[in-house]
Amino acid sequence: MATSLRPFDFTAAMSRLCDDITGRLDDFLHIDMSRVAVGFAQTRSRALHGLQAKLTPMRFEGGTLTTQRSGRTWTVQRLYHSEREMLYILTFYLPRFLDQSFREKMITILHELYHISPRFDGDIRRFEGRYHVHSHSQQEYDAQMERLATQYLEMRPDPSLYSFLRHNFQALSKLHGGVLGLQFPIPKLLPLDNAKSA
Repeated sequence: MATSLRPFDFTAAMSRLCDDITGRLDDFLHIDMSRVAVGFAQTRSRALHGLQAKLTPMRFEGGTLTTQRSGRTWTVQRLYHSEREMLYILTFYLPRFLDQSFREKMITILHELYHISPRFDGDIRRFEGRYHVHSHSQQEYDAQMERLATQYLEMRPDPSLYSFLRHNFQALSKLHGGVLGLQFPIPKLLPLDNAKSA
């Protein structure tokens, strides 16, 4: 007997949730989700420990298109989706991400979105000092994300936006007959010149 279930579209659901988050919380109002490619990568094991998600910036420091390394000029491979150039790629690692607790999933989403530069120029948010990605303490960084997650949920968004996070990967797949989404290749660094600068 054929099933009438349709696979769960992880990309669409996560994009809707992120769009709602970035439209409500002051810390994320600068983000235009139409220029953030949301996708997934498949983990090799079901282990809970490891990378949950990753934000890939499509520009260099200050939003520039080029950088200098070892006396050469480099640019990054561009990505277009729905005829728009993407400034960021937001990747979730499945099934590992979905097998976390609801609290951990929400913290992870906000953690990655907070990495987006306040200038929304394709670069990451940079903190002063040596630890420019997570400030001086990743524990404090995640505690701040937990406070923001609580703040978001207290705004009473439509529960249908985040209800999928209440399930682990196996349960969500069983409920919908599978899980699908978009996958984006890791952008490559491309040399703009063949000769080293003098």
